[in-house]
Amino acid sequence: MSPEHAIRPRRVDRALADDRQIESLLDRLPVGFLALADGDQPYLNPNLFWYDGAARRIYFHTAGSGRTRSIVERNPRVCFSAAEMGRLLPADTALEFSTEYASVIVFGTARIVEDEAEQRRGLQGLLDKYFPDLRPGVHYRPIVDDELQRTTVYAVEIEAWSGKQKPTPPGPNR
Repeated sequence: MSPEHAIRPRRVDRALADDRQIESLLDRLPVGFLALADGDQPYLNPNLFWYDGAARRIYFHTAGSGRTRSIVERNPRVCFSAAEMGRLLPADTALEFSTEYASVIVFGTARIVEDEAEQRRGLQGLLDKYFPDLRPGVHYRPIVDDELQRTTVYAVEIEAWSGKQKPTPPGPNR
């Protein structure tokens, strides 16, 4: 992502240095949270997701109808986040207790994927991410048209992102 599309975290000392680190987190993290604005009511939806590095977008799916779809149809502006927690870091004072972590925040626009080939690609990407050792036509029946009709596939077009981490601090007891 070009520098003008990067978001600078407040703690620049914890910012991930390059896009490859952000992409690595998006490839590895299992659950993402999609934030939507439903009028004056925020809506947060946890989802399994697939980051398509070639297209630089995030795919997920929900039921064919429901709150996520109706909000995206009215307001496609979204924020997406995924994070992981590492070890707990005790300290001598309450204020200094901490944890290792890594996180990504994405700003962009969600769209309902209408193209059947892209729907299949997004769903297959999800299957490949979460079940990397299983293959369609070998271990399970490939996606069929009826299944495409029963789900909504979304693509988040990434406009800006940032990542940050807090690794283990140096020290004798850490």
